[in-house]
Amino acid sequence: MKLYVVFCSDFEPVYWLAEAIAEGARSVDGADVEIFRAADFRRDSQSPGATRAVRPFDHVPFIAGSELAAADAIVFGTPAEFGVMAAPMRALLDQLGPLWMQGALIGKVGSVFTSTTALRGGHESTVNSFHVSLVHLGMIIVGVPYCENRLLSSESISGSGSYGMSDEAGVGGQRRPSATEIAIARFQGQHVAEITQRLLRGGASLAARR
Repeated sequence: MKLYVVFCSDFEPVYWLAEAIAEGARSVDGADVEIFRAADFRRDSQSPGATRAVRPFDHVPFIAGSELAAADAIVFGTPAEFGVMAAPMRALLDQLGPLWMQGALIGKVGSVFTSTTALRGGHESTVNSFHVSLVHLGMIIVGVPYCENRLLSSESISGSGSYGMSDEAGVGGQRRPSATEIAIARFQGQHVAEITQRLLRGGASLAARR
């Protein structure tokens, strides 16, 4: 079972969550998990000689839209920008017209996580609006069910909810995810991997039935 975690970010918080989600997915036997980035045309297309601050996720390879069809499940991560996904992630999804025409993502599992600057910075609107694109692609959306009891905790600040993992990164992305947020991210990765395995055991993909 092949699971991709695909994120975009200018700061570290989305990457930290991506690593936690990948860790959770890898805890499931048989899960082959890889992390990728959506290219940021606002930064990654700069001339080779341009000065850039080194980020801890610069080693993570980019992925093209056409490559997403190789996965059985994809967990997408994006910062919230004015209540919706960031432009680089939108640009990646906008490459998926050919896969949509082929039905290549139908029946695959899709899940979403996000990070915002403020506690009420658009966690749910970002994840829910992302789900619209996944439905159009025919993907099966998996969130974070409330058997993950830490969703109910009020002991610390957390933007997490049942639609998908989220955290509050603060201005400039300086706040690290709490232990609770990391634990929920790991649970999301594990849950997505387990659901994907169950679906794969069911036989041929839905796309093959078109």
